[in-house]
Amino acid sequence: MHESIDGFDLPAADQVERAAAALRMLSDPTRLKLMWALLQGESSVNCLADLVGASPSAVSQHLAKLRLSGLVISRREGTFVYYHAADTHVRQLLEQALFHADHARGEHPREDDPHHVHEIGGVTAPVAPAG
Repeated sequence: MHESIDGFDLPAADQVERAAAALRMLSDPTRLKLMWALLQGESSVNCLADLVGASPSAVSQHLAKLRLSGLVISRREGTFVYYHAADTHVRQLLEQALFHADHARGEHPREDDPHHVHEIGGVTAPVAPAG
């Protein structure tokens, strides 16, 4: 049946597994907030804990999972550890998920509005228009 659909293709099994693992990591609200904050710049555990409203120990545990999954990178400076997003590819995924959440809630933000912002638990960032 699908053979008759021109250009029909499924992604490779290993690619699907890696994508599903990344989505599982981002399915937790605190980790989603952390990634959103880290996409805006480097931060320490204590700063991130303040931003997302969680304890530093809970944030450390979430960051460890994100780091092991390859979504977050850390660097040590003396006794401090700073975290940042491993790359910006996940930004588009988060923007689309947040846009979908607004749309599903009945809010219909205009994607082309340069002043449109998303907020996750007090962490806000402008959403770049798709394109």
